Amino acid sequence: MSIARLRELGISPNRELGQNFLIDDNVLGIIGRVAPLHPQDVVLEVGPGLGVLTRWLSERVSLVHAIEIDRRLEPALMTTLEGAANVRLVFADAMKLDFATLDPRPNALVANLPYAVATPVVMDALPVCERFCVMVQREIADRLFASPGTKAYGAVSVLVQLSCRRLALRPVSRRVFSPVPRVDSALVAFERSSDRAAGPGWPALSRTVHAAFAHRRKRLGNAMALAGMAPPPAHLAGLRAEQLAPEQFLELL
Repeated sequence: MSIARLRELGISPNRELGQNFLIDDNVLGIIGRVAPLHPQDVVLEVGPGLGVLTRWLSERVSLVHAIEIDRRLEPALMTTLEGAANVRLVFADAMKLDFATLDPRPNALVANLPYAVATPVVMDALPVCERFCVMVQREIADRLFASPGTKAYGAVSVLVQLSCRRLALRPVSRRVFSPVPRVDSALVAFERSSDRAAGPGWPALSRTVHAAFAHRRKRLGNAMALAGMAPPPAHLAGLRAEQLAPEQFLELL
């Protein structure tokens, strides 16, 4: 899908929605090398945009749930996806959608995620999907697997690392998007390494981890008290959340 085609369709990206359309088909080759996909997969794609990635996915997996909030893109999507009977296009706000209710239930998230919703989409998909390959702002990609004690390390880092292992991280040129974004992007692939995110204790764990980082400059004893949470074990109370390895957060439950 070229810039000329965008103009022909009269489509201009909506900056409020964080739209940066994928226009270079060459990046699909990178996705093909790093995405952990299988022919029987049911894929969740949030923000299909012009359908470039959607079409590519439809030729490789069993079914694609494509969730798009912008109705203006319907003509372009219908054109790109013509004949792709295994794509279910849903016009909805992904932030208001329970991914677990999609039928059949998706087991993989593959998407060029709008920057504004990238982190919450990944968090919402963790209990549902087993494999992930997402194009995100480089800062977000680094945050997902950041090490304790670094500036990027936070609640998202802990929750992702408690449930997943990283498979690949690839920088992506700004030139594969229209409009060209002001930030660098990266493709990050990861997969579940445990069933923790799908278990009944996940909501409580998520609340605990977020509470610990809500006042990240305070020591855990004070941070948990401010959040109205149970006090941490004595050997952790004097530490800050950023000093704990992911597995140590399990001791706060």
